[in-house]
Amino acid sequence: MSVFLDHASTSGLRDSARLALSAALELVGNPSSVHSHGRTTRELLEAARDQIAEACGANRSEIIFNAGGTEGDNHAIKGIYWKQNQQDPTRRVIITSPTEHHAVLDPVSWLAANQGAEVHYVKLLRNGMLDFADLERLIDQHSSQIALISLMWVNNETGVITDIPRVTELASKHSIPVHSDAVAALGHVPINFAESGLTAMSLSGHKVGAPIGVGALVVARSAKPASLVHGGGQERSLRSGTMNYPLAVSFAAAAAESTEQLVSEMQRLRSLRDYLEVKVEKIVPSVIFTSGQAIRADYNSHMIFPGTQSDALLFLLDQEGICVSAGSACQAGVLGPSHVLTGMGYSPELASACIRVTLGVTSTKADVEKFLVALAKIYPIALQATPA
Repeated sequence: MSVFLDHASTSGLRDSARLALSAALELVGNPSSVHSHGRTTRELLEAARDQIAEACGANRSEIIFNAGGTEGDNHAIKGIYWKQNQQDPTRRVIITSPTEHHAVLDPVSWLAANQGAEVHYVKLLRNGMLDFADLERLIDQHSSQIALISLMWVNNETGVITDIPRVTELASKHSIPVHSDAVAALGHVPINFAESGLTAMSLSGHKVGAPIGVGALVVARSAKPASLVHGGGQERSLRSGTMNYPLAVSFAAAAAESTEQLVSEMQRLRSLRDYLEVKVEKIVPSVIFTSGQAIRADYNSHMIFPGTQSDALLFLLDQEGICVSAGSACQAGVLGPSHVLTGMGYSPELASACIRVTLGVTSTKADVEKFLVALAKIYPIALQATPA
């Protein structure tokens, strides 16, 4: 039986989410309808909105249900940019980092190529943490021209945590809106939208045990980014379309459970992760743990095995029944070095020799032991398989 250690790509459906989804699917009613069936499903939807809001420290009116993190990132970045640029055409600067998820990097690049945006990338420290001196320099240099800043809360590859309140504090001095991709943060680190100072924040359900295809964009009540989808005016007119109450209630159940268990579960996973890393270093003394002494999420271990290649490591581990990844599943099958690691200053060779082990609610010490046995077996083979 295979061992799944790739929870950052997706996590199994929680029982609570499955039960909520099954019950909701038995109902018939459009949440926008005024009859009793419509009112029943609308009540479910709004209860789910309350649960998501509580899980991420937001007001219920700030939760905009959508299809997931990629949609949320696109909506926030394009919507805020368009709104800011419409109000003041000189505001065309976007600040982000080179280690963001492609759901951020690609819309930013699209705005630069098609809408005249000017993009500046914040420098990173070797351990993946943000260089706040460089961020402050960029803000001071372009303050009157910045349309928005977009920086992820937890890096999906390395697990490194960004001090988002510190980012928004710098931005607030110049009334600059800040968006954060918090997909890898919800259920894994404490987050509070109200206290963060953010204008918008993207969430995804399947990272916390909900079905794939549901998420939320959290938008401050004071903000109204341009909409990507126009129609019936649902979700504060920011995301028109018939509201998917079955997926919403399933997402809410998973989010509530994951945040309720966050402290105890992260303590458990930190212990497993630390044990794994101690043992890996004994098997491969040359291993590089990419986050170094950075503050990172407890469930993530991102490592480089010099002299190997990620694709060989992944293939060989998979042959032993171990499911891990090299980085974002959205980039799976795309050969080449990790853009996150090259953005942190690693050479293309080292950035092409990484794997990511991410633990989750089903992970056990037995799973970790199986991974270690498999690594010890395949590492010499991976070294031989790598061209000199």
